[in-house]
Amino acid sequence: MNSHNPSEEPDHTPQSPPRIPIPRTSIEDTGLPLPTPPLILEHRVLKALLGAWALAACSPEETTAVEDHLGDCGACADEALRLREAVGLLHPPETLDLDPALRTRVLQACLTRRPPRIPVPSWATPYDAETARLDALLQDIGDAEWHAPVRLRWFDGKEPISRRTTVAGVIAHLLTVDGLVAVTLGLEDPLETRTGTPTPDPTPSARTEAFWGAAHVPPTRSVRGPWREQSHNLVRTVAFAGGGSGRLPVPYGDFELPLRDSMLDRAFETWVHAGDIADAVDYPYEPPSPRHLHAMIDLGARMLPSALAARRQAGLAAPGETPHLVPAGTPGRSLRLEIEGLGGGEWLIPLDSPGALASPDREVAHVALDGVEFCQLAAGHVSPEEAAAGQSGDREAIRDVLFAAASLSRM
Repeated sequence: MNSHNPSEEPDHTPQSPPRIPIPRTSIEDTGLPLPTPPLILEHRVLKALLGAWALAACSPEETTAVEDHLGDCGACADEALRLREAVGLLHPPETLDLDPALRTRVLQACLTRRPPRIPVPSWATPYDAETARLDALLQDIGDAEWHAPVRLRWFDGKEPISRRTTVAGVIAHLLTVDGLVAVTLGLEDPLETRTGTPTPDPTPSARTEAFWGAAHVPPTRSVRGPWREQSHNLVRTVAFAGGGSGRLPVPYGDFELPLRDSMLDRAFETWVHAGDIADAVDYPYEPPSPRHLHAMIDLGARMLPSALAARRQAGLAAPGETPHLVPAGTPGRSLRLEIEGLGGGEWLIPLDSPGALASPDREVAHVALDGVEFCQLAAGHVSPEEAAAGQSGDREAIRDVLFAAASLSRM
């Protein structure tokens, strides 16, 4: 009997086919970006690229190569640091303060593309611009600066006068005097709203004192809102009323102005008091645009004959060529007022009567002033004796006109 060994039996189990690995996919076939091989550059080339690297003018590959090199080469790292510091000196940091003329440029660009449906009359645009500039100044000042001391200055006809208040007090003053225009246009009187009754004396100074006196505490920054809203309402109302509204009389107590001149007067005072506020809070403030400044100077020049006549009647100016005023429409002595610089021009000022005709044939004196300086004189911020005027001709006439210009100022 033969023994049986299972291990010696032939294996009849079917064999599985051998496994063949799938070929690897190349990155070129995937559509993905190929990896960029590092840029290998010689030391002399890397050193030559340091200037371009400091100016951020290298390609991404060059930037990587240079920055890798700076980690290994101390000499190039020191040179790169010096170059970066030099580039910083070539590009000093710019101020964050906006250009005061930016708003005007933006508005002009907008209006050239699409005119407004209801345009603001040209005689109201200086007020619109100056209130906007002042509002931008007020936006920038802090809470404490609203109580910074401000001294209002003017000329009462004989000597300089001043009144101490605060930044908030100045805005309350502007709000109250602008209220004279608001009442003329049928808008709410801010003084009546504050006190409950209108003041019997409609002069700007009396209205201001009444507004200040009605408060239990001095004005605060809360006065900005009513002033801002009123200025917007004035501009909006004259725009809807049209150019014909410019003839409406605005009473100032002892005199009156047509609305078109009153809006220029308010623009002038807004600029002057904005300058007072800017000085108090150490803020840079520029004069109005030349076109608006010219309109303000023109208003002052047109008011000079009446101011001169009033001073003569009060005994504060020398009598004219004749004991009585020259009849209206008659040529009389004249002074040539030459304004240089911003808003410049020339005006012939009749000396003998507000109604007299200014005649170049009867010119007896010539005065030359800078535009901003003339406005400072008319605002009472420069005394007639200190006005740096170029003068020739009749000294007495020149003195009377300079004092008449200063007497245009008021609180």
